[in-house]
Amino acid sequence: MHYKISNDIKDISGSINLPASKSISNRVLIINALSFNPYPAENLSDSDDTNVLKKVLHSNNNKFDIGHAGTAMRFLTAFLARVAGEWELTGSERMKQRPIDILVDALNELGGKIEYLDKEGFPPLKIYGSHLIGKTIELNGSISSQYISALLMIAPYTQNGLTIKIKGDITSLSYINLTLNLMYKFGIKYEWDGNTIHIPEQKYLPCEFKVEADWSGASYWYEILAMADKGELFLQNLELKSYQGDAIIAKWFEQFGIESVQMKFGVMLSKSTDKQPDELSLDFIENPDIAQTMACLCVAKKIPFHFSGLKTLKIKETDRIAALKNELIKFGAKLDEPIHGELEWNGKADLSIVKDIPFIETYNDHRMAMAFAPMALSCGKIVIDDPLVVTKSYPLFWKDIEKVNFKIIQEEN
Repeated sequence: MHYKISNDIKDISGSINLPASKSISNRVLIINALSFNPYPAENLSDSDDTNVLKKVLHSNNNKFDIGHAGTAMRFLTAFLARVAGEWELTGSERMKQRPIDILVDALNELGGKIEYLDKEGFPPLKIYGSHLIGKTIELNGSISSQYISALLMIAPYTQNGLTIKIKGDITSLSYINLTLNLMYKFGIKYEWDGNTIHIPEQKYLPCEFKVEADWSGASYWYEILAMADKGELFLQNLELKSYQGDAIIAKWFEQFGIESVQMKFGVMLSKSTDKQPDELSLDFIENPDIAQTMACLCVAKKIPFHFSGLKTLKIKETDRIAALKNELIKFGAKLDEPIHGELEWNGKADLSIVKDIPFIETYNDHRMAMAFAPMALSCGKIVIDDPLVVTKSYPLFWKDIEKVNFKIIQEEN
């Protein structure tokens, strides 16, 4: 099944109830489980990832299939390593291709016992939950920040505490900051000196918590307004002063004439002039999840770009670098990958290969669907294959864009 999407109305206005932050929801669920918090978190994300994690944490089984939920795989591996019992953790075929050996090695170094049930270094896993003894461990900063966050969240419950020394530049530092800020909210004290984080043995303090709206989800609305001639969008429950690193987009989109103003119950976006940069150079080391949004926007508006800090994109739901190159060429944009972790385009479209109605493959990746959908504003019509993949993080995305005059026709393959 696929959706044919169109929108020829370039004045965009409306009020959107954004999904709650998946990143915050998933971390708070783990923290609540560790602390036996009697207060359920308010406004949890309704995303597939969060629902999978919630289901596992409330399950009486010992075998779990988390599908495509990469965050759940990493967070649960660490969580279950300290919960007495025998556990099996598996996922989709793509999940079985995503490495987890760095996290498994670290947990085993702390006294855990985790084995591979198939290919060495990859899920599925057999986890024997046990008492973990803290020590100093070293991790390469170029790895996924989710490995580090998974270890940080269980660190207070390791005997004698845990010290993590991060070697080299840290990828997605903002997500580590997010984890530590949430842990602090729940009473955890820590020391962060340079590239060394120390968390003493201690206990989480249960408290009430409400999850804010998702900035990754907000990025698609900034993209839509940037492609429009003018308009106003009110994004409910969004906070400019946010725990989330993706909030940087409010600053980035000023270059596209979009003003962001904090209101009592959300953020008001407005665009009154058609403004854009001559070229765009961005480093996504702190916020790789919005790289697809910005690449699609630049191609739609014919803006040359050079993006760096994209090393982790190859091990996401799909190889996002390859996916962007495959799909943006349908708009005439031949993207180059000058070195590992970089992507660039000279701003020149090859009109001979442009598709009249581009058919976009989504590769089981929710962000491919949502980043490409707004391009209907620039090319008239676009077709998105496997559109329901958006349920991973933003289940109501298609209903929401219909509110601002996008027309969606469901077609069968």
